[in-house]
Amino acid sequence: MSVSDSEQEASRAGKEWFCTTRWSVVLLAGQNDSPQAAEALEKLCRTYWYPLYAYVRRKGHNAADAQDLTQGFFYHLLKKNYLARADPGKGRFRDFLLTGLRHFLINEWDRAQAQKAGAGQIPISLDAKTAETWYGQEPATETTPETLYEKRWALTLLEQALTRLRDEQVAEGKGRQFELLKPFLSSGTKGGAYDRVAKELGTTRNAVAMAVTRLRKRYRELVQEEIAHTVAKPEEVEEERRWLFKVLNR
Repeated sequence: MSVSDSEQEASRAGKEWFCTTRWSVVLLAGQNDSPQAAEALEKLCRTYWYPLYAYVRRKGHNAADAQDLTQGFFYHLLKKNYLARADPGKGRFRDFLLTGLRHFLINEWDRAQAQKAGAGQIPISLDAKTAETWYGQEPATETTPETLYEKRWALTLLEQALTRLRDEQVAEGKGRQFELLKPFLSSGTKGGAYDRVAKELGTTRNAVAMAVTRLRKRYRELVQEEIAHTVAKPEEVEEERRWLFKVLNR
């Protein structure tokens, strides 16, 4: 996926729309008991649980302990008003989560109490088998916990955008076309690839090229929206986008 003028334009989203994004809703609610904020925060946590799990594993904890600690942290976050510490002026959700997790891991008493209090009431259920399958595919252990967390965060965000794009295409009856065109979202055209897809779909090469262009444009828009869900201010979207591609290109 390349940088384009459309990405720059999409990043200048109107403030009225931006205030409806998930992390902004959470920050605007502050310490208030807001059902909307609670729902938005839980959605974010369900989306981004794996980067946290990977961080805990890379810190040296085994699979069972990492699952308990990650779930304990979510209980602490969602049930113990940890949002009272959130600073709207420093509003990237990824930074907020990692800072909170570091404090949680250091503070043994809080960790034990959160796990004990959360027994039987785990707010975010983790798929342990999936988590370990993913973790088993991570790079060598010389990768730091922080680097692994950032890479997993970036890839999770892109996967969220891709899932939304797939769902849209399936809803429009274009599921098969999407699966055939998906490889072109992250790579160029080589050796008559469009011709092969055109034959599969019973259409022309030009029609395939146009469909890929539209799909790439929509994918960029969805990535921008997913980024916006994790920052506090509209002007942070473009900066976060640059960070995301920097992490992915390491």
